[in-house]
Amino acid sequence: MFKTILFPIDMSPETHHVATLAAQLIKLHQGRLMLLSVVESSDSEPAKDHGRQSSPEAVARLLSQAKEMFAAQGVAVETLEREGHPAFVICDVADEMNADLIVMGCRGIGLIDDSPVESVTNRVINLSPCPVLVVP
Repeated sequence: MFKTILFPIDMSPETHHVATLAAQLIKLHQGRLMLLSVVESSDSEPAKDHGRQSSPEAVARLLSQAKEMFAAQGVAVETLEREGHPAFVICDVADEMNADLIVMGCRGIGLIDDSPVESVTNRVINLSPCPVLVVP
């Protein structure tokens, strides 16, 4: 059912929790897992947490560590690094690779109307060309 799963990762602690689910899904469906990490453009909205990724070096390290973590679980992954606004890049990549599913975490902010800044997760939900599984 889910032959191609896109898993956008960042430096937030929630990413590790979601990685476990992504690994289980890919094993269950015997598909392709693509890890995506986005170097945020300098004109992105200011991040209020440690999930912001402003350097290509930090993103490369993150992808390398994630690839090793999945390999230890017996899951082969492909990695991709892009630059731009995370939500738009995630949706563009999902479209380019014909993803069947995007699996991503949510830090619990931005999914309600009271938030002054729309979350990346909410934007992806609204713009995605495929289903989005949000893991709280």
